[in-house]
Parts: sequence; C-alpha cells; structure tokens
Amino acid sequence: MGVDDVPMDDKAKRMRDLLSSFYSPDPSSPSKTPNASSRFATLDTINTTTFDVDQYMNLLVQKSNLEGLLQRHVDMAAEIKNLDTDLQMLVYENYNKFVSATDAIKRMKNNIVGMETNMEQLLEKIMSVQSRSDGVNTSLFEKREHIEKLHRTRNLLRKVQFIYDLPATLAKCIKSEAYADAVRYYIGAMPIFKIYGDSSFLDCKRASEEAIAIIIKTLQGKVFSDSESIQARAEAVMLLKQLDFPVNNLKEQLFEKLEQFLVDLHLEYKEIRYASSGLGGIPVSASSSSHEASIREFAEAVRAYRVIFPDSEQQLFRLAKELATKHFEATKQHIKKQVPSTDLVAMLRVIWTDVLLMDEVLPEAGLRDFTFEAAHDAIKQYVACTFSHLLLDISDALVKVHDNQKGVIEEEYPLQSALETSKKALVQGSMGALLDSRRLLDENLEVLSSLTDLIIEWVQEGFQDFFRKLNDHFFMLSGKKYSANQDLTFGEGMQGDKILPELVLLLAQLSVFIEQNAITRITEEISSFSGGGTRGYENSSAFIPAEICRIFRSAGEELLQHYISLKTQKILIVLKKRFTTPNWVKHKEPREVHMFVDLLLQELDTILNEVKQILPEGLQPKHRRTDSNGSTTSSRSNPLRDDRLVRSNTQKARSQLLESHLAKLFKQKMEIFTKVEHTQESVITTIIKLFLKSLQEFVRLQTFNRSGFQQIQLDIHFLKTTLKDTAEDEAAVDFLLDEVIVAAAERCLDPIPLEPAILDRLTQAKLAKNSDQSSTS
Repeated sequence: MGVDDVPMDDKAKRMRDLLSSFYSPDPSSPSKTPNASSRFATLDTINTTTFDVDQYMNLLVQKSNLEGLLQRHVDMAAEIKNLDTDLQMLVYENYNKFVSATDAIKRMKNNIVGMETNMEQLLEKIMSVQSRSDGVNTSLFEKREHIEKLHRTRNLLRKVQFIYDLPATLAKCIKSEAYADAVRYYIGAMPIFKIYGDSSFLDCKRASEEAIAIIIKTLQGKVFSDSESIQARAEAVMLLKQLDFPVNNLKEQLFEKLEQFLVDLHLEYKEIRYASSGLGGIPVSASSSSHEASIREFAEAVRAYRVIFPDSEQQLFRLAKELATKHFEATKQHIKKQVPSTDLVAMLRVIWTDVLLMDEVLPEAGLRDFTFEAAHDAIKQYVACTFSHLLLDISDALVKVHDNQKGVIEEEYPLQSALETSKKALVQGSMGALLDSRRLLDENLEVLSSLTDLIIEWVQEGFQDFFRKLNDHFFMLSGKKYSANQDLTFGEGMQGDKILPELVLLLAQLSVFIEQNAITRITEEISSFSGGGTRGYENSSAFIPAEICRIFRSAGEELLQHYISLKTQKILIVLKKRFTTPNWVKHKEPREVHMFVDLLLQELDTILNEVKQILPEGLQPKHRRTDSNGSTTSSRSNPLRDDRLVRSNTQKARSQLLESHLAKLFKQKMEIFTKVEHTQESVITTIIKLFLKSLQEFVRLQTFNRSGFQQIQLDIHFLKTTLKDTAEDEAAVDFLLDEVIVAAAERCLDPIPLEPAILDRLTQAKLAKNSDQSSTS
C-alpha cells in the first residue's frame, strides 16, 4: 500500500499528534492508570502517550484474523515509513533556521565591534560643550540679571506714565468722540487702580473716573437719541456693558426702539405704490430703494442687538415674525380692494426680499416656513376674493333691471342690454380670473413656485363654488330661495309681490347661456391653464363641468316656469276682479268688448315685448287647427253649442253637456299643456293657455243671464280674433276659447247667443277703435 492510499484527514491527524509528542514540554506527565486505560482500550490508542504494546497486540489478535493481521502489518510499515520521512523533513527545516540565526548573530557581532569607541568619543565632546556653556553662563550671569532688572523697571515706568497720562488721554478721546478707545484705555488701567488707586494714583483715578462718567453720560444720551442710528446706539450699549454699567433698562429701551422702528416701517410700507402698468407691477424705484434700505438698517440693528444681548433671541424671533405678519396684513387689505395679480406679485416680491434679509440675520427664526404659510393664506384669499368680486360684477349688471323698473335708467331694450352686460361680465370676469392666476404661476418667485399645484386647485374649486353660489343667487333674486345674508341692493326685488318677473326671465336665459356656452369655454381655458390639476375633475372638490351644466339646466327650466307663473298670477288678478265685481244675473245687454280684454291684451303685449328681447324665436311652424290632432273633436263645439241653444234649458241637457265636456277635457289635456321651451312662441302660448284655462274656471263659478252670456261670447270672439297670430298652438287656443263658451252656456239661465253678424260688427268696431287709439298715441 502506497502513501497516497492513506485518507488525508487521518494523515493530518497523525502529523499533529507526532509533532505534539515531539515538542511536548513534559513527556513524563502522569498518564492514566493501566486498569482505566485497559477498560476502554481500542486499536486507536497506538497514537496516544498511554500506548501499551501487549494490550494492543492482544486486542488486535482478538479482533482480526490472519488476513487482517497481514494487512495491518503492511499498513503499519507504510505509516512508519511516512512518519520517518516527515520527521526527516522537520529536522531539515529546523536546521536551516538554526543556520540563519547563527549567521545573523555573527554579523551583529562584527558590526558592534567599532561602535563602543565612537560612543566614547561622542561622550567626551558632549562633556566639553557642557563645560564651555557653563563657563559662558557664569561670565554673563551678572549682566543678564542687570538687563532683566532694567527691562522690568522700564515696563513699570511705562505703566506709571500711562496711568499719569490717562486723564489727558481720556479727555482727548472725549473730544474726538473716540469712546471705544477711551473705554479700552480705562479697562486696561483698572487692575492698577484696584491695587494702588487709593494711595499712589488717587488723583489719576479720580480724574479718570470723572472722564468715564462723562463718557457714560454721553453713551446714554446716544442710546436714547432719536437722531442717532440704531447701529450707533447698539455700539453705545456694548461700551456701557464693558464698563459694567447696568444695561437691563437700556435693553428694554432699545427693544422698544426696535418695535417702534417696525411700526414706522409698516407705515412706510403702506405708502409704497405699485406701478402695475408700464413697470410690470414692480414698485417705483425710489420707494423700493428706500424700503430696502430701511429693512437693511433694521436687520443690522437686530444683528447688533442679538450680539449685545444673546439671551434675547426669542424676542427677536417674535419681532421678525411680526414684520412678516404686518406685511401680509397689509397685503390682505389690498386684496380686499380687488388688486390685479401684478400688484399682488409686486407685494409678495417685497415681502420675500425682506424675509431673505431677516433670514440672514435670524436663520433660526424659521421665517421662510412662516412666510410660506402666510403666503398660502394670502393667495387663497386672493383667489376667493377674485370670484367674490366676479359675483358682485354680475349682480351689478342685474341691477339695471331694477333701475329700469324704477325709471332710473331709460333704454329701448333694457332686458336685452342687461342680459348682454351680464354675459359680458361673466365671460370676461372668468377669463380675467384665469389670466390673473396664470400670471401668478408664470412668476419666477420662490414663494409662488412652491404653491403652483395649490393655486391650480384653488382656481378649480373657486369656479365650482362660484357657479354654485351664482345659482343660489339667481334663486334668491327670483324669490324662490331666501337667504339671511341677502344683499340689500336686491331686497326690494325678492319679497312677495315685488318680485320682478322680467328679472326672473333674464335669470332663466342667463342660466341657459351658462349651461350651453360659458361652461364650455371656461372648461377649455381651465384645461389648457392647469393641465387637469393634481386632483382632476373626478374629485368632488375640483371643477366639474357636468355638474354645473346640470345645475343651470335645471335652474333655467325652473326659473322660466317661475316667470310664467308670475305672469299668469298677474293676469289672474284681472280675471278675478272682472268676474267677482258685476252681478252676472242682472247683466245688461252687451254693446262693446269689455275693458278687461284690453287689460289682458296689454299684459300679453308686455310679455311679448319682454320675451322678444331675451328669448330666441322658435324653429317649428305654428300649430294650426287643420294640423292639430284635436281639430275634429274641438270643432264639435260649434254645432254642439248651436244644438244646445235650440233645446229647452233643462237639467238633463246640462248634465249631458257637462259630462261630455269633462270627458273631452281629460282626453285633450296632454295635447294642450306641453313642455315649455326657451322660445318666444312657447312661453307666450303657455301663458295664453294658462289664463284661458283659468278664465274657464272663473266662468264655471258664476251664473249668467242671457246678456251676461252674450258678453262672454263677445269677449271670447274678440280674443279669438286677436290671439290667432300670437299663439304658437292655434288649435289648442281655439279649443280652450270654445270651452269657455261651453262653460258659460252651461252656467247660463237662458243661453241664447248673439248673431254672427252682430259679433263681427262689434268686433270690427273694437278693432277700429283700438287702431285709432294707437295711431293718435
């Protein structure tokens, strides 16, 4: 078996054990007792110090057969050979080390041989130098002592001369106002005065104290003098502090001076004028330079105060923040006056410049963060005020309707003018608000750059809130919604019967304009202006065009219906007075169309004049009788009425007529009253239908004799002649007019109608009379 056949771990283990046994410091260390080792004997004990040959052989013979013994013999011979080789190599390596160490020792011995002689020579030279140095010191000792004594005497004489000359020196400093030098000289003489001031230098001390008293008094005067600069007063306080003068009172006085300076600076800030035209909103150069110089002087005074009184930082921090606060208070006052964005940027630029100057002096005060928070509130207020003023501008445009009603303004088309003015105020005001906001975003100012996203959101939220308030304001003006804070300017137009119907019509059409035109244009501008903002339209707090359109679409319909209701109520007053005043049972024979018909037509002319100024014309043709679905049924009124006039006036006939009429009314109801459109014809037709329906109900509440019935017949015949070109749905109007005649016949004691020829003659006479009156007027 070769050496390589032995496992690597076992070989390394045997090598360690061999080296350990070879270099063991105590090979005769006590071993375990034979009995103890024999008890646990194994074949591995051959590598231990307690190896027992006889025991190992007996154990090997017991555990191995002949072939195993032969194999063990071969292995052991190979191990012995390997161990001998390793031991030989170990000896060779140690021998080389020993040889190298011997050579090194020989070289060291050769090098040290001449060193001892050199060291002895060096020692001799050192001793020689030392002896000569001692000789020089001995020869010069007396002279050196004398020179040092003379030098000390000279210094003492200089000090004495300085003390004697101190009063004169202080007087010269007072004369030249070099108070800092005087204080420095006096402080330098204080140690001598403390020791010899009561004996040798008593007169000098008194004269110096008198001079210092004058200096202290002068410095106090500088501190409290308004003509002196704050920097000079601060230097005076520092000198007094060096003289151990109590400066607590001076500290309070100087701080009051700083506060007063801040008050005066605030007043100067109010006088700054911003040239928003021609100078791009930058303050006038003279005012700006003066303001900046004042702030620099204030900052230097604060710096000096902080150096003089290090424990006053918190007071100075408060003072610096008060400066920024007063700046923003003045800015907010300007914002309430509706300043343009250029002026606002100019004010913010002045504030930011002042803050940077103060931040250099008091960096720990946190003025930057404080300014960012204050600017956040100021710009948010500016955006809110912009929309508040826009709402007021639109309200001012609506005032024209009230002024025209009171005769303050006389215009040919007041409603049309008020509508155009309101549209212009809304569109131009909205575009102006966006333009001002864009200018804020375009400015290269750090305090504005940090608020870019917030400004975009505030503008979007401002438009959303503005249109909601505008909608509420419309309803408040129309009387459909009352507010505890309503504007007194419109108080007369929002209470009970003093509500102006023409204003309601204008608000309805303005709502339509906002929904169809204004919102679309504003949305496009906001999209290009903000890029959607950080929240986007899907957030409930941003500008949501769909919601605003829905609000004003509903408002337009509701306000238009409210206008129709107001006009109808006014007509009902005329109808009520007409049918409740006379005694219809004793009515006289009709001779002409009644005056109430003129009142009705005048009211319709007023309505027509109002809707023509505001509402557009309809696109669909008029609904004639031949085009109506109810033409065949409504035309049965004439033969039915003629038949009723021939019959006897029995209760059975009246009952049948009433039943027939009710059935027809419910059948035709949906065709008569349709949805109101924002057109002239639709509004006029709806009002005519409503007042005719009301007329029918008033007729049903009365009892007529023959003359009363004929008067109703004549009035309705005249109305049919005059209304045929006014109403859009002529068929429905004819049907309602016929129903009024039917209702009067039902309530008549003797329903004998007038002859058609008489009706035409009286109608033509009334038309001719009206024509003459209109021509003469």
